[in-house]
Amino acid sequence: MLMKTSTLSLTEQLAARFGERIRNRLLAPGARLPSVRQCAQQHSVSPSTVVAAYDQLLAQGLVEARKNRGFFVREATPVRADPAQADVQAPDGNWSTAHWFATRGAARVAQPVNAAALIRGMFHKISNKPQPGMGVFPPEWLESTFMPAAVRKVTGTRALQDFSLQYGEPLGDTSLRRVLAAKLATLNVHTAPEHIITTVGATHALDIVSRTLLRPGDPVMVEEPGWAVEFARLAALGMHILPVPRRADGPDLEVMAKYCEVHRPKLYVSVSVFHNPTGYCLTPGSAHRVLQLANQHNFHIVEDDTYSHIAPDHATRLTALDGLQRTIYVSGFAKILAPNWRIGFLAAPPALVEQLLDTKLLATLTTPALLERALALCIEQGQLRRHSERIRTRLDAARARTVKLALNAGCTFAAEPAGLFGWVDTGVDTDALAQRMLDEGYLLAPGALFHAERKPSTLMRINFATAQDAVFWKKYGEVVKAFRRAPAAPAA
Repeated sequence: MLMKTSTLSLTEQLAARFGERIRNRLLAPGARLPSVRQCAQQHSVSPSTVVAAYDQLLAQGLVEARKNRGFFVREATPVRADPAQADVQAPDGNWSTAHWFATRGAARVAQPVNAAALIRGMFHKISNKPQPGMGVFPPEWLESTFMPAAVRKVTGTRALQDFSLQYGEPLGDTSLRRVLAAKLATLNVHTAPEHIITTVGATHALDIVSRTLLRPGDPVMVEEPGWAVEFARLAALGMHILPVPRRADGPDLEVMAKYCEVHRPKLYVSVSVFHNPTGYCLTPGSAHRVLQLANQHNFHIVEDDTYSHIAPDHATRLTALDGLQRTIYVSGFAKILAPNWRIGFLAAPPALVEQLLDTKLLATLTTPALLERALALCIEQGQLRRHSERIRTRLDAARARTVKLALNAGCTFAAEPAGLFGWVDTGVDTDALAQRMLDEGYLLAPGALFHAERKPSTLMRINFATAQDAVFWKKYGEVVKAFRRAPAAPAA
């Protein structure tokens, strides 16, 4: 709350609050600030105080005023679509269809910062309250005795010196790659340890693949809605992002086929099991058609199986059907075990391993062998498997509780609840809702973050493990009711 007894004026306090959120990317570039009237009501100040605060933000270069629209967080200069692509004719001969497919992805490249609100939120503690917008399990869910024990076992005096006084193996610790190959075999993904590369988390694995197979401007198909960080990462590398609508059974195959005809994409990035944010799982029929398109149009597929530890082993995986020919498998352990260990890996076709390894070496040389050896021990002794089973059981109970709370609060689910995340329709603009809930100490994940092009959305992603708090849903309900009661206000 703003304090009248503070040494700072109400104007200075309000400007400082918005300024801090903008600098920490809790308000992403392009986000619209509340109208003057709405902001005045929310903070119990006069409209003139809000105007003065917004003027300070303008003077600091943090926001910009758009005539008859309001105040927006200043964003980078957008990347323009290549006009030469606009004349491509679609396979059906329809110029307007071709123009849409030729320009849609290019118009969306300049959105590398939409994910920053979630990323910064991981490191900037909003409050001590449970955070429904977070992308990981609560720390108390991940606590264990076997992890410290494994670290102690592999860090005896002799071992510590052996590991620390020289670089590790380029591909990664041999024992870890061996147990990873055995673990992948249980998912019907058959590979050899020498075709596995360990990485600094799954995001690093995705980055290695992108930097190896792509060049700036290359077309890349990415599921939409999709992982906000992946849109941001590819955009930062200058890729031509082609958003593919994600459905319950898999990607929109018609859109993929048209992209293939018009753009000849180099890569398709997919979260086939417990897709983020919808929770969808790929069906066998859809998977076969995707692989047919990849073979027909000569593109690679990156399958991000980050949620494999909470998913059924029999779930359909593109890499299992393809046999790691056009597919590259990526996963990690941050979600289920230890976010700060930063251990991920990729399994690749033999012909690509050396190229991918070169990219890894140029970026990081090698990865920390001590933690990799400790992880191998946890997997070998079955401790990771038992830990994952406990997490799944706990998540099932949390999901049931959260779904009931969300429905009682007036939400509807845009996708059948499954996995870690729920894709929820609130009925109000979730960008504005997220700003308002920040005032209450809650970080939300509004739907705009999961699209390549930022646009208003009534959807938001919730974490079933961190959203099972009745106090949050009570406050959420109060704020949403206030939104619906409020008359339409002018922009400024």
